[in-house]
Amino acid sequence: DGAPAPADIGYSLTRRTGLPHRMAVSGRDRDELLRGLRAFADGLPASGVAEGRAAEGATAVLFTGQGAQRPGMGRELHARFGVFAEEFDRVAALIDRRLEQPLVDVLWAEAGSDRAELLDQTLYTQCATFALEVALYRLFEHWGLAPDYLLGHSIGELAAAHVAGVLSLEDSCELVAARGSLMQALPRTGAMVSVQAAESRVAPLVAARAGAVDIAGVNGPAATVVAGEEGAVEEIAAQLREEGVKTRRLRVSHAFHSPLIEPMLEDFRQVAAGLTYRDPAIPVVSNVTGCVVAAGEVNTADYWVEHARRAVRFLDGVRTLEHAGVTRCLELGPDGVLTAAAREAYASPAAFVAGLRPDRDEPSTAVAALAEMHVHGETVDWEAFFGGGAVRGPLPRYAFQRRPYPIAHA
Repeated sequence: DGAPAPADIGYSLTRRTGLPHRMAVSGRDRDELLRGLRAFADGLPASGVAEGRAAEGATAVLFTGQGAQRPGMGRELHARFGVFAEEFDRVAALIDRRLEQPLVDVLWAEAGSDRAELLDQTLYTQCATFALEVALYRLFEHWGLAPDYLLGHSIGELAAAHVAGVLSLEDSCELVAARGSLMQALPRTGAMVSVQAAESRVAPLVAARAGAVDIAGVNGPAATVVAGEEGAVEEIAAQLREEGVKTRRLRVSHAFHSPLIEPMLEDFRQVAAGLTYRDPAIPVVSNVTGCVVAAGEVNTADYWVEHARRAVRFLDGVRTLEHAGVTRCLELGPDGVLTAAAREAYASPAAFVAGLRPDRDEPSTAVAALAEMHVHGETVDWEAFFGGGAVRGPLPRYAFQRRPYPIAHA
């Protein structure tokens, strides 16, 4: 029809000066892009449409923890983006040395099959989550993402540590696989319960049952996780329910971050002690302290043992990001679990974006996330994004003010 290709229009638009008020539309074809534009013009919500103001401030990447995994995650990205596929294959090749079944055979098995069910075993869950998140990070990094801070949730902190340069990819895979296999080998006892209450309300109940239960996570102002011996956990949950607090039993194989994982810690320490560590090149916010790690802090086996045993202080980590001036958070993982938790914890305006969502086309969701980060001020390498497959062409000029401007004639 003689109209310029959508990719050429998009590329040409990126060559213009970036203004503070921004809107971006992403789509798989011309029709999808037009639908997004029409929806925006009509003031209607639509997928793939992002609008915002480019804010000052820093950028953080959040790495999802265990529990959001799903069969097939990453497969569509692997088929579409070479950068993702290359990094994912590198991780899988190193991890496969430590698994009975190849990671992709489990991760991309037919839903409902026996092999697919292996994904919910702790070993495969942690390895698959790590592989997906590292490959996702490399894809967004290729597109120009350069975060100022990294914050992972439990296993997500190992992804953060690797991309920050604390551990090589081979050593990271060794630590992830050891962590998953040692946890999986523990007796399948215990329980984890999420309660809609502040840590301060839960702590006395936990202290009364010291040695049997512990606070496993503090995810929000009213989102605390208790883990440990089933009977003690249920006693706490029952007491809170009587007081009108909502509780939810988590579907997990083990009581993570509780006294019940202590039998594996010494073996885990031995593995961690044999690895080589470096200070992070990107600031990492610790799950153990909720603060930015100090020089040398994550460079010891002791730290990673504490990290596996102690509570995940995600709420404290989010508050650290806010105090550091972070105004954009991108979650890289199977879902937007941390996006919702961080948004609830923030007191100041900020953008929270999920790189993937269940039951949504993965490439479209990732590109839409990049567009949303852009409208909120993140720098994007558009040359890398378009990959040399688009050309610059003429576009209509902006009509900022639709008023005539009279010219006086002498």
